[in-house]
Amino acid sequence: MPQVNFVQPDGSARTVDVPTGINVMKAAVARGIPGIVAECGGSMMCATCHVYVADDDVEAVPAVGEEEDALLEATASPRSDASRLGCQLIVTDELDGLTVLVPESQL
Repeated sequence: MPQVNFVQPDGSARTVDVPTGINVMKAAVARGIPGIVAECGGSMMCATCHVYVADDDVEAVPAVGEEEDALLEATASPRSDASRLGCQLIVTDELDGLTVLVPESQL
């Protein structure tokens, strides 16, 4: 089963097993990862599952779609080239070991 590493703003980290086909946001919520609010439940309407993909993993994740790109303009924490919505990052075997950094704020 693939693993995803969640790094908090204070540097603490937690690694969780994620079944393939589940998105990063759902995995975070199911495992009680702090800082992933997910107000809209993954319907890509709120940007409260904003994460930063670690530099080593940026090229491994699929490109940002048009709707995701628009929502990333409304994140509470600053957007960067590594910004993604967790609801749009579907875990696959190829993303085993993915590291995402949780932003300071979602609201």
